[in-house]
Amino acid sequence: MKKEAKEQFDEVSGHSQLTMHVVEHIRSLISSGEVRPGDRLPPERDLARQLKISRSSLRSGIGFLAAMGVLKSRHGAGTFVASGPPSFDSSSFSVLGALHGFHPWQMFEARIVIESNVAALAAERATDEHIAELAEEVAEMYASLEDPQQYLIHDVRFHRTIAKASGNPILGALMETLTASLYQLRSKTIQNAVDLKESSEMHREIYRAIRSHNPQQARRAMEQHLNLARLAQASETEHVEPPVEEVPAPLADVILPDR
Repeated sequence: MKKEAKEQFDEVSGHSQLTMHVVEHIRSLISSGEVRPGDRLPPERDLARQLKISRSSLRSGIGFLAAMGVLKSRHGAGTFVASGPPSFDSSSFSVLGALHGFHPWQMFEARIVIESNVAALAAERATDEHIAELAEEVAEMYASLEDPQQYLIHDVRFHRTIAKASGNPILGALMETLTASLYQLRSKTIQNAVDLKESSEMHREIYRAIRSHNPQQARRAMEQHLNLARLAQASETEHVEPPVEEVPAPLADVILPDR
């Protein structure tokens, strides 16, 4: 076992019994319906007293669940059960990518396999609310053609909405991870984009297929869009000037604003 992989394994397996006791307790609260997505957990002092553990042990368990995307802590407001689809740890995913040499074309290949089928499911299951959200994001993309960074935010929101419309939270979690990783790369290159209007039109075609509840057309439109996006990003990357000094940048999760 490679040293890095062994360290990751030791980190996961080394959680204390008290930490896992907290994890199991909160899992039972969610499973029983006592707390639901978006609900705030009881105050730390009450949970610690109930579990008969210290608040530091409680925080360790809460931190573990927050890293998994199950809980979200808001400063001054408390800890809440995540209301959206879970996401796998994108920073860990980035570490694995660096360790094993993931390439952008491989990321796009994974997206084509997963997201084309996610789009087909969305065409079958999208509600009027999902369709309205997609229409809004397409309109915002057209309005942001002269602002690539703002355009990228609406692009990501569009794909997140499709994942949500698929009705499958596992696929939603996979999409969140892939999208976050690609966002980090694309945000550095999109200023070199040549034709965002073509991209907008492709998104509009995907939207129309989902609005028409046509799974086959949604799948084809998504495949075509992602193939063109892969070529566009490769072209953008070619025009990025290399930094004067190669300084490793710290890994950080990208947090996109929800609505």
